[in-house]
Amino acid sequence: MTVTGSTPPEDEHRSTRSTRRRGSGPGSGGSGCVFLDHESSAAGDGDGIRMTADTAEGPLRHISVLELAAAHRIVDRGKRLIAVDLRHAEGRALLLDLVSSADVLVEGFRPGVMERLGLGPQPCLERRPRLVYARLTGFGRAGPWSERPGHDLGFCALSGALALTGPADGAPLPAANAVADMGGGGLMLAMGVIAALLEAERGGAGQVVDTSMVAGAASLLSIVLGLRASGLWSDRRGTNLLDGGAPYYATYRCSDERYVAVAALEEPFYRALVEALGIDSRALAWRDDPGQWPLLRRLLATAFARRPRDDWAAELPPDACVVPVLELGEAVSGSAYTVHAGIPQPVPGPHFGRTPAGISRPAPEAGQHTAEVLASYGVPQTRVETLAAQGVICRERQAAS
Repeated sequence: MTVTGSTPPEDEHRSTRSTRRRGSGPGSGGSGCVFLDHESSAAGDGDGIRMTADTAEGPLRHISVLELAAAHRIVDRGKRLIAVDLRHAEGRALLLDLVSSADVLVEGFRPGVMERLGLGPQPCLERRPRLVYARLTGFGRAGPWSERPGHDLGFCALSGALALTGPADGAPLPAANAVADMGGGGLMLAMGVIAALLEAERGGAGQVVDTSMVAGAASLLSIVLGLRASGLWSDRRGTNLLDGGAPYYATYRCSDERYVAVAALEEPFYRALVEALGIDSRALAWRDDPGQWPLLRRLLATAFARRPRDDWAAELPPDACVVPVLELGEAVSGSAYTVHAGIPQPVPGPHFGRTPAGISRPAPEAGQHTAEVLASYGVPQTRVETLAAQGVICRERQAAS
């Protein structure tokens, strides 16, 4: 489980406006709020207290430590981590005690797991009426797919997003795990949590915020769905304006086997591209004629194949909208990344002008902050020792042994 902020238990009944310490601590806009985040998958990101909650249903236990180590170093940075066995009644009681002082609880288990543990929304909101109980599933909480395990690729497939990627004459192509896992899942849930927190801050009660990665991925397709409803988008992949069908919104191989991305959608940019590459001026009339797109694509491909990628990126005018396609190893040296603990990772974002975010601490080890967090919640040391002896909690030295 992960906890953010440091709202002391004795302050739980005071006015949120008077006790929250805005702008202090590492989380910028989120500081002063306490997040409890159940670890069951990489569904979502955030700053808080992560609970490694053993329910015997966690799918990540089947992935090797080496496979997850680097990702853990990035997505869990800034968090404190405690380890609690929720199969044990004392572990469940401990979670409810923590909920009593929390602002947000995030859980990503399959539907029904938290209810079977007696930790569903009702008992948690009874303990903390202001609580935002955030839930993230893969395929949704109801329906024929709800109980199935899954990953980004499957969620994208069911949402329709996967069918949009890839060439017209080839198979759909995965987009790493950026669309459903991180975009449709984590970011959508985060926006819901922020909205619910704001409503509670303005005097409202807590509530459940529930989304799925399939629904989130579908919501990212709003523009495409609008184009399709207007008859401006075909279900045939690779034939549309924004899926690589238009030759002036596509990628091209250069003489050094690297690629450039061309996004000259608007007429002035398209004109700048055609003129800068020295393509036949008749091509200026082909922009809105799909029948001429195959010929235009061949002309663009021939032109870009004459020179290396970086030459094109440096010498073409800005209005041609040509950008080098960077390998990830190249991109991490750019301004969107930093290196922390020897691992390249995204800089904290978005940027806050008055309360800038930062990396307050590296990713924790298993059980590293169990004693620290429980002490900050006022759990007596004798109870901590008893819970550790019973195997309900795991502290750092136990995890390392």
